[in-house]
Amino acid sequence: MRQRALAFGLLAPALAIVAFTTVYPMLSSFWTSFHILNLSRSIELGRFIGIENYTEAFNEDPEFWQVMRVTAAFVVLDVTFTILAALGLAILLLRQGFGTSILRTLLILPFAMSPALIGISWRFMLNPDFGAFNRTIAAVLPFMRNTDYLASPTMAMGALISADVWHWAPYFTFMLMGGLASIPPETQEAARIDGASDWRVFRDVTLPQLAPVLLVAIILKSVFALKVFDSIVTMTGGGPGRSTTTLAFFAYHIGFRDYQFGYAAAVAYVLTAILFLFSLSYMRFAFRRTA
Repeated sequence: MRQRALAFGLLAPALAIVAFTTVYPMLSSFWTSFHILNLSRSIELGRFIGIENYTEAFNEDPEFWQVMRVTAAFVVLDVTFTILAALGLAILLLRQGFGTSILRTLLILPFAMSPALIGISWRFMLNPDFGAFNRTIAAVLPFMRNTDYLASPTMAMGALISADVWHWAPYFTFMLMGGLASIPPETQEAARIDGASDWRVFRDVTLPQLAPVLLVAIILKSVFALKVFDSIVTMTGGGPGRSTTTLAFFAYHIGFRDYQFGYAAAVAYVLTAILFLFSLSYMRFAFRRTA
């Protein structure tokens, strides 16, 4: 009993900090989502309107569904290219060779950079007048000279995805390298002895055994992609138009630019519900694998 009281006493400061910085803001914002709160008119919490903010998002706001489509496209493309790039790098770097350790060290540098800094750097490099990307691409494709990549909806989305892939690919590369290293080499050798090509060994032997790690990587990257915010603010500003406005940036825009905090809280909790579903899938899968 005394040990339990001591343990609780030691944990109490940390629990208090978590409650003050996480639990209370979440409960407060959830309560706000059921009210009218427009800071351009009043700082006081308005009248209770129930789920009207949520029904407005789903039934009355066409921008919400446009943002949902942009978010879905961004997540699917971002996750696909990140996992493919990470898998390719993991296969290459798992082999021992000259300079492999140096490449592994350099690979972690993009992940060590902050997303905001990455967004600013990529925006600078994509500048149509003096950007490094524009100069490099124009040397190979002269007709692309002075192209404003961030002024085109398609190119802006491609640039945003490229920056995020560049940022997260190293993290998932090391994750997949661990998964590949845990595969028994005997299974691959047995397939080669039976005459299987390298592609058949990878497709029929390596990939099925790597599938649990790949599934975890896909779920985690989906969560990270849904939360992308810093690079959007510093790189595209959600534009042109709403072409790179994801749900996270949309909630910020409604709250801190339009000052409609009640509606912004409702949109944010729609995103929270989606993130919760992905997190629940990850937890169920993780516990099922360890059971």
